[in-house]
Amino acid sequence: MEFEDLVMSRKSVRGFQNKPVPREIIDEIIAVAKRAPSSMNTQPWHIHVLTGEPLEEVRRRNMEAMAGGAKVNRDIPMHGEYDGVHRHRQVEIAKKLFAAMDIARDDKAKRQDWVLRGFRQFDAPVSLVLCYDRVLESGAVGYFDLGAVCYGIVLAAWDRGLGTVINGQGIMRSDIVREVAGIPPEHGIMTCVAMGYPDDSFAANAVVSDRESNESFVRWHGFAE
Repeated sequence: MEFEDLVMSRKSVRGFQNKPVPREIIDEIIAVAKRAPSSMNTQPWHIHVLTGEPLEEVRRRNMEAMAGGAKVNRDIPMHGEYDGVHRHRQVEIAKKLFAAMDIARDDKAKRQDWVLRGFRQFDAPVSLVLCYDRVLESGAVGYFDLGAVCYGIVLAAWDRGLGTVINGQGIMRSDIVREVAGIPPEHGIMTCVAMGYPDDSFAANAVVSDRESNESFVRWHGFAE
């Protein structure tokens, strides 16, 4: 796919086929994504790829803990609830998803089911847990670099017919992920990428989020009018 077509067509996928993803394809995706830039070539990323029984255990325990009222236990600082324009954008995409999935505002059962899907990483057959070197934790540059490799992953996956969704809900209990996957303490868990072949019959997969116009967030300095 041409690069611009790839970027403009990519979207988050939240419904997946019950079909395994070959390890060699995931390895190809990571090989492409690791060409992302990093500060002074530090390459501070670590990726733990889960499928099968380990992934099933992570999603079951994460879902049960969060549905049972457990506190969030993330390695990274959490911002809490959004306000203002950020809350508005969050609500807008939620409205689109709920409309596609026929989830009414007062349908508590369907809304709860949607939340549980997120805690289960939308039942994707693969989860890539993205981690950073904790020795760099006093600064934010390592987070930035991990974001770059994350975007490389979702683009390289899309180019190979695989859908993804960046899914912090799926690892709200980083302690569970660390225990099941044997992730060492020096690897800080940032987020995960749920990955698999898209299920085209899953209504939410047709939803595409909006983007603001350039004029709303770009400021030009030193250019002629």
